[in-house]
Amino acid sequence: MTLRIAMVAACPYPVPQGSQVLLRTTAEALKRRGHDVHVLVYGYGDGADDGTLTIHRCSRIPGMHRTLAGPSWGKPLADVALVRTLRRVIREYDVDVVHAHNYEGLIVALACRKRPIVYHAHNAMSDELPYFAPGGRVFGRWLDLTFPRRADRVIALHDRLAQYLVECGCSPRQIDVIPPSVDPDAFEISVVSAGIPPILYTGNLDAYQNLPLLLRAMARVRAAVPNARLQIATADPRPVPDAEMIPAPDFESLRKVLRDDVIVVCPRTSWSGYPIKILNAMAAAKPVVACSSASPCLLNEHNGLVVPDNNDVAMADAIRRLIDDPNLRARLGRAARETARIDFNSETIGKRIEDVYHAALKTT
Repeated sequence: MTLRIAMVAACPYPVPQGSQVLLRTTAEALKRRGHDVHVLVYGYGDGADDGTLTIHRCSRIPGMHRTLAGPSWGKPLADVALVRTLRRVIREYDVDVVHAHNYEGLIVALACRKRPIVYHAHNAMSDELPYFAPGGRVFGRWLDLTFPRRADRVIALHDRLAQYLVECGCSPRQIDVIPPSVDPDAFEISVVSAGIPPILYTGNLDAYQNLPLLLRAMARVRAAVPNARLQIATADPRPVPDAEMIPAPDFESLRKVLRDDVIVVCPRTSWSGYPIKILNAMAAAKPVVACSSASPCLLNEHNGLVVPDNNDVAMADAIRRLIDDPNLRARLGRAARETARIDFNSETIGKRIEDVYHAALKTT
């Protein structure tokens, strides 16, 4: 049964950040399953989209051009414009279900409340908002207690987030745990060499990414391996001390840096999200070092190395192990790619989301 889906995300698009990547891969997976998917976003993005999805943009707010995550002055105005756009799309295309990404997308959907709502929870606001605003934990907790339970169904990216949302008032029967998808065939596999591979970080430079931990770990690594290089592939123009900055404004740029023999490190400790950067590295068969709170897809010593949160000594030791042992890099990379192929298959995940839609339609 073909469904007409309005997929709402209150953000600029396209932008090479995790939330927008999750939005795109979800929409593409459902489109491949034969559904009529309409993506609703802000009136601007970082470049043009590739034309594979049906995009509806709300009115552009004059002077609004920020693409980084976090609050901004123009967001409330853009959200109101997005409500109007959602009402129009529901009316013109006789939409069956609204799939809302992130909190603002959910609030936009609730403001319309004309169709069943599936809320795709990318994070917990009590965890992430303090990185952007003083007092954010209290306000974020209020948001967590107030809005997710109002959706007809909730998709949580991992078990810990699902349990937290239950504690905030969602019914266990309301929540499905479905991780993001990734396509290993989009990435080339590099040859693991005997030399010293660069240490690579990919993604934005926002505070919740915890880059100071990586810099402290790299100082320890360089004390033992002076030639160790830190590369940062990002669309953010800000420099990072003692790092080689690689412009990465799009997916093709990311594919290029992941073609090399590199060690990928994710210093993030914010627990509620799902670092897409780790999934991309796994799909590209790269060895990954990540902190325990932000590595739901990694099993230590099997498909990556997981270290305690904010422990620069442990992170440096893990990086040095991978520098010194090409066989370990190759073994972890192979296992990571196989995990990505089996557990994060877009066809399987698209089918699971489709089942959530049908459940939402039955209960409303």
